[in-house]
This record gives sequence, structure tokens and C-alpha cells, in this order.
Amino acid sequence: MSAFRSSDETQEFPSITVAAVQMEPRVGCKAENLEVSLHLIAEAASAGAQIVVLPELVSSGYVFSSREEAFELAESVPAGISTQAWEDAARQHNVYVIGGVAERVGHKLYNAAVMVGPEGYVGTYRKLHLWGDEHLYFEVGDLGLPVFHTPFGRLAMIICYDGWFPEVYRLLALQGADIVCMPTNWVPMPGQGSGAMIMANTLAMANAHVNGLNIICANRVGTERGQLFVGNSIIVGADGWPLVAPGSADNQQILYADINLKASRQSRRLTTFNTVLRDRRTDIYDPMLGTGWQLPRY
Repeated sequence: MSAFRSSDETQEFPSITVAAVQMEPRVGCKAENLEVSLHLIAEAASAGAQIVVLPELVSSGYVFSSREEAFELAESVPAGISTQAWEDAARQHNVYVIGGVAERVGHKLYNAAVMVGPEGYVGTYRKLHLWGDEHLYFEVGDLGLPVFHTPFGRLAMIICYDGWFPEVYRLLALQGADIVCMPTNWVPMPGQGSGAMIMANTLAMANAHVNGLNIICANRVGTERGQLFVGNSIIVGADGWPLVAPGSADNQQILYADINLKASRQSRRLTTFNTVLRDRRTDIYDPMLGTGWQLPRY
């Protein structure tokens, strides 16, 4: 179920309800974190959500004291306790769930996101761009940027700092993705003014607009071992405008929005004459982005 398929397979283009779950996981408290996530999945499903996105590393917590602690809190996918519990919840509530886990593969660890649905395990994404001291615990992702076909459109996953790289969104758009699900653990950015829109939301809006992608960002809240997380989860439409106001900076909550796939796909046409993906000048970009050009690295 992990291959991109043609757009005519989604025949009626129904509106779907999606949810971004904002919560406060606690590092090392896997059982408690999982219990809270299952409660919030059930709450979102009862409110009509068909796709539910949880934060990054929601099962383990984020601020590890050592690689040994990260290894102890990691689990295999899809056989691990978190993926199995989310699978059961997805079947019970007839929803798709995307959540962040520390994935263990032999002696290696990955900052990963898993997708499960009523049919069971759908797929895994491993974070490509590691933030801060994540390099001390995790390997860089090695599964590329897969797009998964579901009854609710073509879904993709990225994680947190991946959203700072426009290439990520562009490659997903070129594969036909409709919705990008982003488990995240956003932290304050330098120079961020009090009360101003956080940088991550601006980036999500810009990348949604220039690629015609719906983006569901589920951030966490709270302070963990001295690290503040900024909340402000958001759901952005394919035209780049938020479908719902950003979440609280510090409270647990669930954000909901309705997405119409037909309207989303049509939003890639900016004017009668302009479609961003079609208007790209790949004749100019390709030589510079390939291996033939030795560009300076700043």
C-alpha cells in the first residue's frame, strides 16, 4: 500500500475531516504517553476525524539524557507497542493515525513516523534532517519520501525540521501527494517576537501555497528537561491559508479542519495561465542541482 497511484482512483473527491493532536508527552513515560494518545485519537474520531496526526516522538518523549536512554525507549516498527496500539485504535475507530516513534532497527535508531489505518500498518517515514543533538541518538533517514495511497487521498509524512527544506515538499508534490502529515516538536526560533506567528507556521503556509499541498502539523507543548516547546499546531490548506487558527502555545488540544481533495488539487492552478509545478524551469534548475556543478557551500 506504499505506492503512488493515479489521481483517478479517488473518484468522488469527498471532503474529509482531519485532526492535529497537540499534547505534552513526558520523556520516559511510554505507557502514560500511549494512554493519552489513544484517548485523544478516540476523542478526535468521535468528533468525525478521519485522519489523526500526533506529535514527533510522542510515545517516548524527546529530550533524551543519553543514547542508552533513547535506545531503551525505542521500539521496532511495526511490531512495537505503540504501532500495535495505534493499529488497534485505527481499526476500532475507522481512522488513519500518524504518530512519531523512536524506531529501533538492530543497533540503529531512527526518528520515525508511522502510518496505520483500518487495514493495519501502512508505512514508515524516517526523518531526513536531524535537529540539534538528535545526531547523537539517531541515524539520518534512509527511506526517502514515500507517498501512500489511501481512501482519503495520497498521504505523505515528514517530521519537524524536514519542513525547513523546500525540496522535501516539492518532491512530495511531484509524486502527487495531497496531504503532508507532520509530527513535530517545534522549539522557539531566535528573534521570535512575543505574540508573533511562529516561523514554522510561516514555512508551512509558504510551502503549502507553492506546492498545492494540505499540511497537518501536530506539535507538542510543555517544557521537558529545560527545553520549551511552542505548540501552535496548525492545519494549512493547499492554497497556503490556514484552515483553522493555530493552536495554543501551551495547552493540550485537538485542531480540526475539513479538506476537499478536488478543490485542493485545483488550487495548484494559480491563474488561467499559471500552474506552479508546470511552470518550473527544470532546464535551468537540473544542471545546477545535479552533480555537474561544483557550487560553494555557505
